[in-house]
Amino acid sequence: MIPVLAISAWSGTGKTTLLKKLIPALCERGICPGLIKHTHHNMDIDKPGKDSYELRKAGAAQTMVASSQRWALMTETPDEKPLDLAYLVSRMDHSTLDLVLVEGFKHESVAKILLFRSDAGHALNELTLDEHVIAVASDIEPELSVPVLDLNDVDGIASFIQLWMAGR
Repeated sequence: MIPVLAISAWSGTGKTTLLKKLIPALCERGICPGLIKHTHHNMDIDKPGKDSYELRKAGAAQTMVASSQRWALMTETPDEKPLDLAYLVSRMDHSTLDLVLVEGFKHESVAKILLFRSDAGHALNELTLDEHVIAVASDIEPELSVPVLDLNDVDGIASFIQLWMAGR
């Protein structure tokens, strides 16, 4: 099974900022990552007026838009069931990936690196260090029961992930 690693933190801590730097650092190490981003917002990657949008709104349960550069599959979920991370991971093409990174999903039972930023409005004792947390990336050096990574050292975090993958 492909390794899944969540990068989890409170909003405003810098998950996306870190991932935008971490993904290229992993690629430089020959690791091909996929990404699943959780959002609490009602999002739509399609645009009103476009044919694909109009056809989807006409009632298609799934709509795929494809070009020579990329394709996207949109699946309607009108019943608003809770997101199933394992199902979402299973939709990815594992033959082209070495790792699936997940932004968010902090309550899922997958390996995770928690982020902590001292000026993000939360206290260190609010971190939930369960059995799935493999490290905390922080801008301070707290004493914790898991490895503490420098939140601003992207290469160090990428090296930690590479070692974690090798030891699975």
